[in-house]
Amino acid sequence: MGEKLVVIGQGYVGLPLAMRAVEAGFDVVGIDVDPWRVKRLNAAESYVEDIGDEQLAEALRSGRYLASDDYADAEAFDICLITVPTPLCDGAPDLRHIASAGRCIAPLIQPGATVILESTTYPGTTQEYLLPLLEEGSGLRAPQDFHLGYSPERIDPGNGRWQLENTPKVVSGIDELSLKRVQDFYQRLVQRVIPVSTPQAAELCKLLENTFRHVNIALVNELSIFAHQLGIDVWEAIDAAATKPFGYMRFTPGPGVGGHCLPIDPSYLSWAVKRGLGHNFRFVELANDINNSMPDQVVRRLAVALNERAKPIKGSRLLLLGLAYKKNVGDCRESPAMHIARSLCKLGAQVRAADPHIDDYQLPPGVEIVEATREELASADAVAILTDHDHFDYDLVEQMSPFVFDTRNRCRGPNVEHL
Repeated sequence: MGEKLVVIGQGYVGLPLAMRAVEAGFDVVGIDVDPWRVKRLNAAESYVEDIGDEQLAEALRSGRYLASDDYADAEAFDICLITVPTPLCDGAPDLRHIASAGRCIAPLIQPGATVILESTTYPGTTQEYLLPLLEEGSGLRAPQDFHLGYSPERIDPGNGRWQLENTPKVVSGIDELSLKRVQDFYQRLVQRVIPVSTPQAAELCKLLENTFRHVNIALVNELSIFAHQLGIDVWEAIDAAATKPFGYMRFTPGPGVGGHCLPIDPSYLSWAVKRGLGHNFRFVELANDINNSMPDQVVRRLAVALNERAKPIKGSRLLLLGLAYKKNVGDCRESPAMHIARSLCKLGAQVRAADPHIDDYQLPPGVEIVEATREELASADAVAILTDHDHFDYDLVEQMSPFVFDTRNRCRGPNVEHL
């Protein structure tokens, strides 16, 4: 038998890791507390866009992959990855999933085993929070008896260019031997590994990456509001600025930020600074205010645009294109489009939505799922492009829709208004 790897959490982070590890020769147990997920995985039915059914079926046929909701199947592991969600609760980090995973896996730790945390969290979590849980539950001590490290996930769902194998992996350990064990493991999965000196540095690295995106998106979001009021095409200005070959990176406005990372990770950093230093991280808090306000800004702009066409928002038939938080995926976590849909329903609009990537059960109450057909486009009082899936025919959208409010700059024409 090969080395046994346990991956706790079989979502957008854990499942790709599990599949790659099978390819690398590990015997993998994917632990997930959701029996529905486990049943689908063992039937070779993937719910993660980046993992196809055939890839999952091949892993099952190899005999080196098992999905389970029973921690007994994780016994005698060599390496354990913890890839569980870390949401916010009343503005503070909610580590209950890390705690649950740590307590469940701790009694199964054997001398020489390695545990790696991948969940996004604040600096200090690995050593100050997870380590004591593992030591208490196992009766062992790290680094004397087992190894512990942190490696931030860098999964970007739907990104065809940068995937797990070719995305550089930052790794860390609580001591030199732990770092070596963590580094050796990931070198079997990815092309390039970047070691850092401490888990705190790796934890901060992840928060820095997403905070960088968050504040720059906030910059162009607020700029789009003022550019509209000034009568300037912000998209033209962004395209022009992007021709500069140095000192500039292209970011684009949108209806808000979604997914697990951007709406949450910068707040982890702000919380950690407040807790540890007693200071407010004003840059992050300002970015939060701007990005969190964008769904309401979209609703206001739609209301004004309809009013200019002598139509109240109450009773108007609105077609929303895209409900996921980003293009070409079905992930609706923290999606601004969902917030917009709920707000429009509360205002009395007849809301219909087209999104080929999501299931009916994910829809907000009052929203009807439809196809973006010629008839649907033509009969809508307004069509709002919220998530620019490649599935949509934007020429048809522009041709058939009486009015298009485009938050993603996919259409141009006299009947189109941009964010």
